Amino acid sequence: MPTHEKEITAPVDLCTPDGRLNPEAVGWSRTPLHRCNLRGWSRTKRWEYWCLTTPTHLVALTLSSLDYLGLTSVYLLDYGPHRQHPTATSVTALSPLARTVTLPRDLDGGQARATGKITATITPTAGATRLRFDCATPHGRLTGDLTALLPEGHETLNVVVPWDDRRFQYTSKHTARPAHGTVHLGDTRYDFTDAWAVLDHGRGRWPYSTHWHWGAASGRTDGHTVGLQLGGTWTQGTGMTENALCIDGRLTKIGTELRWHHPDNHKPWHLTTPDSDQVDLVFTPFHERAETTNALLLRNHTRQCFGHYSGTVRTDDGTTIRIDRLLGWAEEVRMRW
Repeated sequence: MPTHEKEITAPVDLCTPDGRLNPEAVGWSRTPLHRCNLRGWSRTKRWEYWCLTTPTHLVALTLSSLDYLGLTSVYLLDYGPHRQHPTATSVTALSPLARTVTLPRDLDGGQARATGKITATITPTAGATRLRFDCATPHGRLTGDLTALLPEGHETLNVVVPWDDRRFQYTSKHTARPAHGTVHLGDTRYDFTDAWAVLDHGRGRWPYSTHWHWGAASGRTDGHTVGLQLGGTWTQGTGMTENALCIDGRLTKIGTELRWHHPDNHKPWHLTTPDSDQVDLVFTPFHERAETTNALLLRNHTRQCFGHYSGTVRTDDGTTIRIDRLLGWAEEVRMRW
């Protein structure tokens, strides 16, 4: 069933002075307006996840702090025509008490940094964000210097999902941001020219056990620049969703929980809005990234598939957009953290 979500149009504190969720913060906005004044320890989660895609390769950078643990990772996937099968290079660094990770309070509140096994910086500037990283791999050093642009007027999905007044999540999801730069793996250079950036910025206080779905895609299709932001499972029963379309920079908020149908193999996934035809998409994977982590308090099983979306979506003014092989991903994650 559709939810009844409030659109926020003015800056607001995420928390009250005692660290509980501010009821006025529950809602969504077209630009980041929440001040993430989190308090407390052990259940607080903060992260920046960027994924930049091209028709032949992609790179993802994660900087996160779980209070008791920090995690930094870089993931490069090459699926160009010179490869018979996609080739992945992945580096992950864990640090007790998140000593190697520094994250700003708010999205544009300063530079995010990681040191140690992976050195990385995420630096916001006027109208852009610069991503840099450097780490060793068995195939040589993996380095990157990339920029994700934010065109003037480009809208994003910013939403607070409340479980209760002590457990809640603020997320800022950006899709279809033009990007450029280079990544080097040893002597191989990867150019990011026809590239798109997606951001998942999170600040919240989570329950220990969580199960979620997330899908995103960016590119040009049907004469439009399209960004898909598709979520679910973890938002059920909260009165909020993290579902939206970004068409030519304009956001359509979808206040309906999606139905996710996905077999446990490489067969296509099917994503729909059960009460309407607003979303009717088939996601066909070409590569699966499966990861399992067991680090004392942290247990994680992630199934992230990369592939293409096809089907139709409908904006809030009734325009139907045909989606034709839009590059992106879909994932299912079970976390104990």
